[in-house]
Amino acid sequence: MAETTDLMTIGQFSSLSRLSVRMLRHYDLHAVLMPEHVDSLSGYRRYSSQQLQDAADIRNLRDVGFGVSAIGILLAARHTPAWTNALRVQRESLIEEQRAAQGRVSLINRLLDQGEHLMSITVSRTTVPTMTLACLRGIVPTYSDEGQLWERMMPALGAQSIAPVGPCGVIEHDDQYTERDVDLSIFVPVAAGTTVEAPLELVEMPARDCLVARVVGPYDQITAAHDQINATIAAEGLRIRSDESLAARAFNIYLTTPAEVSAEELVTEVYEPLA
Repeated sequence: MAETTDLMTIGQFSSLSRLSVRMLRHYDLHAVLMPEHVDSLSGYRRYSSQQLQDAADIRNLRDVGFGVSAIGILLAARHTPAWTNALRVQRESLIEEQRAAQGRVSLINRLLDQGEHLMSITVSRTTVPTMTLACLRGIVPTYSDEGQLWERMMPALGAQSIAPVGPCGVIEHDDQYTERDVDLSIFVPVAAGTTVEAPLELVEMPARDCLVARVVGPYDQITAAHDQINATIAAEGLRIRSDESLAARAFNIYLTTPAEVSAEELVTEVYEPLA
């Protein structure tokens, strides 16, 4: 052990490490960062300069969201794949939290200025004509991960020389709104008589009576579009189609996409089939 005179008081170590005295005592209690020496009579803690790197790692792990028990485990795993993997998993978790926070900010903005946002959503009733669709069905983590399906579908369309004849869209298969493991079919309309091969499937959709909400602007307004559709259903005494067929499922059509225009210029149509 180093001579006591070469060690720092807890105050000195706190100043250099940028960890408060309270937190240093907390980490000592949980055996995450224990003093180099504790005076048996006074109980004074003293730390060595070699412990400053440990303190820096602890501070950084704390600041990215790890709890004290996880910090202790990760310190023992430094310079191993377990350390790297843990940081990557935490990064993905923080990115998801950031997305959720951005969604909440957007909702607050809409609530603060409802008039302006409602003007960007208009609801009407229309008959959707029959459609022949080339579809790709899959389960994605959340609704916002729909792009994962498009990354699979676009190469398949190209490999099979399938040319869309109209704007693309998505069908929601779940009977209820779900926050995880969302069952979706993305689609492009194709000419009658088109044939497809796996992983694509061909779907013939009949003509349908639908309420449609036209949304101008970012995709985070789609939930508000459903709210306006629901308000119209209630106000006019309408009934939604509730059979088990695919034709009864809600769907979106993307008249413009992020590859073509900015988020503010996106135009999306949200459809709810009626009975």
